[in-house]
Amino acid sequence: MIGVQSGFNDVRRELVNPDDYGAKMKWRKIRKWFAIVNVVLLVVFFSVAWWVGGSLVSPARRSVGVPLVGLPVESITLTSESGTKLAAWFIPSEAATATVILLHPIRGNRRTMLGRANLLREAGYSLFLVDFQAHGESAGDQITAGYRERHDVTASVKFVRSRNPDHRIAIVGWSLGGAAALLATPLDIDALVLESVYPTVSQAVHNRISKRFGPLHHVFAPALLMQFKPRLGISPSQLRPIDYVADVGCPVLIVGGDCDRHTTLDETKRLYDAAQYPKKLVVFNGAAHTDLLKHDRLKYQADVAGFLEAHLRPAHVESQPGK
Repeated sequence: MIGVQSGFNDVRRELVNPDDYGAKMKWRKIRKWFAIVNVVLLVVFFSVAWWVGGSLVSPARRSVGVPLVGLPVESITLTSESGTKLAAWFIPSEAATATVILLHPIRGNRRTMLGRANLLREAGYSLFLVDFQAHGESAGDQITAGYRERHDVTASVKFVRSRNPDHRIAIVGWSLGGAAALLATPLDIDALVLESVYPTVSQAVHNRISKRFGPLHHVFAPALLMQFKPRLGISPSQLRPIDYVADVGCPVLIVGGDCDRHTTLDETKRLYDAAQYPKKLVVFNGAAHTDLLKHDRLKYQADVAGFLEAHLRPAHVESQPGK
């Protein structure tokens, strides 16, 4: 009887107000499909974000080839303090009293730094160029935005120091290279050049997404940043080079482009402000996140090579603040 009565009531409602009943059923279907579409879109969004995140940390390993003819290059294999085997070139200079370590940007390799190597060898320095782990011909299965790469920097400094104990040592780090050097601080070096180095990885990710998708970076960037922990076992808070720049313990040159949207001029200035004297800021006008040596070779030679000359020459005199 109860079932019959319930059925009778349903029929009565439809007969009394069929338009109202039909509208309610229609809206129920719309809400159901709307919920299904939202779930599908969320699944697609996070699947794409996971795929993109995987591609960003995937290895950039490739054959580097031979260096330019005429350079007295020694091929070196050393072990990073992370346990990874690294491929490197050592380019000695017979009359040198200093060695410069050249650290490449993300998805580059030691060949990326050959232009700087040629310029600085002409200035009389010995040189050390290394492939970060998961780059070039070095082993490694993930790029970690400087976290594991910092161990490669430490191993490089120790090798150079053991090879020429009396040499002064400088590091020139481009983007990832500079970030890794800061994360490895303190280092046993005498000068540090930071080119286009991000202060925090969080801001770096937001900048790169904003450049392509504008305000949507507020949605896409967090979806990438949240992957650091499950993929790499680290959090974005552990990738803040700006927190280390005050402790480098040597003269530092901070370099950036005023049109760089990956590492903005404001961020470059914040990195400079956080550093201790002696320090210097150099801005390349019209330069984006690019090879600053190729952008303006004369300025690079005057400001970057000039900075190294001032702090690596044997009769070294400390710079005054801001010089």
